[in-house]
Amino acid sequence: MSKNKKKTKNHRTNEITKGIFTVLEKEPKNSFTYKQIAAKIGVIDANERNQLIKRLTELKEKKRILEETRGHFKAIPSTKTYHTGTVDITGRGNAYIVVDGIDDDIFVPFNKLKKAFHKDTVEVYIFPRRKGKKLEGEITRVIERKKTSFVGIVDMQKTFAFVRPSDFRMYTDIFVPKDKINGAENGDKVVVEFTEWPDNADSPFGRITDVLGKPGEHQTEIHSILAEYGLPYEFPYEVEQYANTLDTSIKSEEINKRKDMREVLTFTIDPKDAKDFDDALSFRILENGNYEIGIHIADVSHYLEPDTILDEQAYDRATSVYLVDRVVPMLPEVLSNNACSLRPNEEKYTFSAIFELDDKAQLRDQWFGRTVIDSNERFAYEEAQYIIENGNGHIPNDISIRGEAFTVSNEVVKATLTLNKLAKIMRSKRMEQGAISFDKVEVRFNLNDKNEPESVYFKEAKDANKLIEEFMLLANRKVAEFIGKQKPKKTFVYRVHDNPDEDKLIALNSIISRFGHKIDFKDKKSISASLNQLLEDVKGKKEQNLVDTLAIRSMSKAIYTTENIGHYGLAFDYYTHFTSPIRRYPDVMVHRLLQHYLDNGQSPKEEIYEDKCKHSSDMEGLAANAERDSIKYMQIKFMQDHQDQEFIGVISGVTEWGIYVEIIENKCEGMVRIRDIKGDYYIFDEKEYAIIGERTKKTYQLGDEVVVMVKSTDLIKRHLDFSLIGKNE
Repeated sequence: MSKNKKKTKNHRTNEITKGIFTVLEKEPKNSFTYKQIAAKIGVIDANERNQLIKRLTELKEKKRILEETRGHFKAIPSTKTYHTGTVDITGRGNAYIVVDGIDDDIFVPFNKLKKAFHKDTVEVYIFPRRKGKKLEGEITRVIERKKTSFVGIVDMQKTFAFVRPSDFRMYTDIFVPKDKINGAENGDKVVVEFTEWPDNADSPFGRITDVLGKPGEHQTEIHSILAEYGLPYEFPYEVEQYANTLDTSIKSEEINKRKDMREVLTFTIDPKDAKDFDDALSFRILENGNYEIGIHIADVSHYLEPDTILDEQAYDRATSVYLVDRVVPMLPEVLSNNACSLRPNEEKYTFSAIFELDDKAQLRDQWFGRTVIDSNERFAYEEAQYIIENGNGHIPNDISIRGEAFTVSNEVVKATLTLNKLAKIMRSKRMEQGAISFDKVEVRFNLNDKNEPESVYFKEAKDANKLIEEFMLLANRKVAEFIGKQKPKKTFVYRVHDNPDEDKLIALNSIISRFGHKIDFKDKKSISASLNQLLEDVKGKKEQNLVDTLAIRSMSKAIYTTENIGHYGLAFDYYTHFTSPIRRYPDVMVHRLLQHYLDNGQSPKEEIYEDKCKHSSDMEGLAANAERDSIKYMQIKFMQDHQDQEFIGVISGVTEWGIYVEIIENKCEGMVRIRDIKGDYYIFDEKEYAIIGERTKKTYQLGDEVVVMVKSTDLIKRHLDFSLIGKNE
C-alpha cells in the first residue's frame, strides 16, 4: 500500500473514532447501535461500515466504551467532577470561577473559556490540584448568559462592521453583518446585541439595536452608562400613554374609605432639588400630653394596579436611578412628580403609619392604613436645619428655596423642634443596641447649563436629615414587626443585612492600625461599638473616606428577601422598606401585602415573592453601579480642566498593576500605573497592601499621603491616570 493510501485510511479511521465518541458523549445516558451511529456520522458505504463495526469492537475491548446490551454501545460514565459557578473575567482576559462551597476561586486561562463572558453561569471542570498551586480548571459549557447586550464603538468595514465593547472584561469584538448595522456610522457608540457564536467563527455575531451617539458627548456617555447595565433611559410609548390615561383626581367616595388627616399639621422635608415628595410627617399633641406622629407615604399602589403594563414596567425597573445630572424614574412623571408627589396645599392619597409617642420616644400606640392628607408646608433640608439650629421660623433669603425670605408658624417650629428631640432619642437608643452609623460623605457637583462640572461639594447628613431618617426607620421597622410577629407566619418582603465578614474585618483592622485605630473583636456588640468609634474618630481626617469605604466593604450587602434574619447594621430584628414606593418597587409590594393582611387576606406563595425580591436586589445593584460610574465620569470631566495642578491624595487601593489615589480636596480617584513610577522597579506586596521598590525598598502603602498630577483623562473608557510626584512628607 502506498504511503498516501495508508495515510488516507488512517485519517478516515481517526474520523470514525472521533465520530463515535462525539455521538456517545453528546448523549451519555443513551445507547446506540452501529446503524444509528453510522447514520449520525454520515457512514454510508459497506467498507466504512465494516471499519465502524471493527472500531466499536476495539474500543469496547480497550474499555473505552461500554456495550450495554448486545450491539448497543454507550459512553463510559465520566469520573470527572463538574461544578456550577460564575465567571469573573480579569483585565488580562483570563478568568476566575466563583463556586459556592469552594473557598478558593478556580483559575481558567483565556484559551479554556469556552466562549464564556463575564458573570455568565458556567459548568467548570477542576483539574487535580498540584501541590502549592492554585486551583485551575476549564469551562466545559455556558449554562446561562448573564448579559447579551454590550456598549461599544463601531469599526466599519466595506460589507460588515465590528463593535469593540467598552467594557475591558469583554475580550472579543462582535461581528455585525451589513443588514444588522441599523444605520450606525463608523466611530459611533452603540448598543450591540449578541446573537450567536458559531463554532468556526473567531468572533461572536450580533446586531446593533441602538445608536447612542458620538463618543465623548455628554448625552452619549450618560446613555451609555445606563445601557451598559441594561437600564432604560425613557419609557416605552405605550407605557406613557397608559399612565397619562389614569384618573388621578381625588374623589369623595375614596376619601370616605380612608382615615382623614387633612386637618392635622403636615409637612415634607426633602432635598432642595427634589421633585417627587414620597413622604410627609404630621404632628399633633394629644390630650394626654403624648405626641401623635404620622409617617405618610404616597399611596402608589392605589394607582399602580397589578398585571398592567405600567406595573410590569415598574417591576422591570424595580428602582429609580440617580445619576449626576438626572433621575431615571421608576414611574412616569404623571405619577412620580404629580399624582403621587405630596406637594403642599394639595389633597393626596397616602398609606400611613401613625404612632403615639411619649416625651421619651417610647411607643404607646400604633395604627397602619390608608389615609388622605393635605400638606401645609414643603421644606428643603437646609430650611429645616435652620429652624433646628436657630429655634425660630424666620428663614433668611440665602437659605430659602422660595426665592425670598419667609416666616413659618410657631406651630411648625414647635413640631420641628419636638420631632428633632424625639429623633435624637431614638437614634441614641439604636446606637446603644449596636447600630452602626455610616455617615459616608457623598460627592456632588455644581453643573452649568451644559452639564459641565464647575465645582465639587460634599453632601453631609445634618440633624434635619437624621430627623427624617429616624421616623422613616421607625415606620419601616414597625410595619415589619406588625406582619413578622404574626402567627402563623405570613409571606412578607424584608430588608435584611447579615453579620459582617470576619476575615474582612480582620483585614480592615490591620489597615486602620496604621492610623492608630483598632476593632474590638470580643463580641457582636463590641465590634459594633468599636466600628462606630472608628467612624467617629476619622471624621474630618485624611483617612476618613478610605476608612468609611473599607468599613462598608467589610459589611454584607443588604438585600430583599422573604426570609427574615434581621438587619445587622441598624440593629433591628425586623425591618422592611415601606417609605419610598415612588422610587422602589419592594415598597409597592410591602404596601400591597400590608393592605392584603389588614383586609384579612390569606398568605400568598412565598416563592413568587422571593423571586421578586431577588430581582429587586439585582436591579438595586445595577442602579448603584450606574450611579457610581456617572460620578466617576463627572470626576474625570472635572479633572480635565486641572491638568497642570498638583494635588495631595491618599492611596486608596493597591494592585499588581498600580496604585489608586483619591484626592483629598475633591474625592476624585485615579490610578498611578506601576510602569510609570520613575527611579525603581516596584513589586506588589499583597499582604502589606503596598508596592515596594526592588532596589531602594521605598514603599507606597494603602493610606499613605502622596502628591500627584493628572497624566491623562479618558471620558470614553472612564479612566483617570495620575503621575506620581512623590510622598507628601
